Amino acid sequence: MTGVHTAMTDTQTTPVQRADRPGRAQALIGVLAGLLVVAVVVGVFVAIRAGGGSGDPQPPAAAPATSAPAAEPPAGQSAAPSAPAGAEEPPQQGGPAGLDPALQTKPEVKAGTGAVPALKVTTLVRGKGPAVEPGQTIAVNYVGVLYKTGEQFDSSWDRGQPAQFPIGTGNVIEGWDRGLVGVPVGSRVQLDIPAAQAYGDDAPQGAPAGDLRFVVDILAAQ
Repeated sequence: MTGVHTAMTDTQTTPVQRADRPGRAQALIGVLAGLLVVAVVVGVFVAIRAGGGSGDPQPPAAAPATSAPAAEPPAGQSAAPSAPAGAEEPPQQGGPAGLDPALQTKPEVKAGTGAVPALKVTTLVRGKGPAVEPGQTIAVNYVGVLYKTGEQFDSSWDRGQPAQFPIGTGNVIEGWDRGLVGVPVGSRVQLDIPAAQAYGDDAPQGAPAGDLRFVVDILAAQ
């Protein structure tokens, strides 16, 4: 009986021992697989942090200290943009080249004599350009003085830049709208303007009162 019992015992225990080996192997494989998953997750997290990833937006990096070189223009074209067709360059102080030399310097404007019953336009230099039309924007240099005393109250020359404004549309005093329309570009004219066509005898604060005299150079009109 002892031998039979031993044989039976060996028969029962041997399969159990053999079955236990695959179980341990599977457990070991599971542990290794888990470690691999953890390693992959850690690697992905590190890559996301390094490259910006899809997490919270980060402030943009500072721009390089040196700017990128400008692109080369196509063959036959200038790097600087060209002015639109028909556009004129802003007139410089003293007037564009080609005008009468008298328009290159500030005029001396003296006081008038007598009364100014109506607007009077006196041509000092006649230009060769087209006549100024209502609605055009003109560029001018000018000196304005009180008619009776010759005291200067305004001058574009002293500011160092010509004035530009629409003419004949009510944007300036009536004496200018009436006196400058029709004058050829390139002209220098003297306007003797009665108070009624200027700022009036009781002018607003800062504006000249009474009759006025202007000497105006018309540099451009468009």
